[in-house]
Amino acid sequence: MFAYMKGTVEETAEGSLVLDVNGIGYQISVPAMDALAPQLGEQIRIYTYLSVREDAVQLYGFRSRDELGIFKLLISVNGIGPKAAMGILSALNVDDIRFAILSDDVKTLGKAPGIGVKTARKIILELKDKVSLDEAFESKLENSQAGASAQEEAVQALVALGYSNSEALRAVRGIDASEGMDTEKILKLALRRIM
Repeated sequence: MFAYMKGTVEETAEGSLVLDVNGIGYQISVPAMDALAPQLGEQIRIYTYLSVREDAVQLYGFRSRDELGIFKLLISVNGIGPKAAMGILSALNVDDIRFAILSDDVKTLGKAPGIGVKTARKIILELKDKVSLDEAFESKLENSQAGASAQEEAVQALVALGYSNSEALRAVRGIDASEGMDTEKILKLALRRIM
């Protein structure tokens, strides 16, 4: 119903804010924001999702379309509602969620409140085919602007060497790639991690 709202932040609380849009205050549930937390009086744009149930109508808001897209993917999983999806987005950023799904990283998804091992496995199982490796690296590159292309090339090289996508991704993700690292250096470190 609402693609986004642009207005002034009137109130903030943990997990929600009130956005004044042309004199109307909308209560919007948001992921726990850290460095991007809006200040009172700040003009912001929030991408929204309207959840309608028998007993409640709730508006959920996100700073980016990417975050909204991950939220929609999460609530498409049977048994994951908007509240659980918001908990995951409050505990992990969108890149961490994508890479956790692609690399079968149950432990990372399990860090979110209310998400146990069984639920994390279910999320991975249902979303693995809906999240692509290329999309994950593209998003990571957009969000970090450094080193993602070298990491992507290292993952592709490992796959070409016969390792599975999840093995390759897990090995490359485990490396703290600094800005100056090239594909060859990342690949060598990843091969040491695998062996």
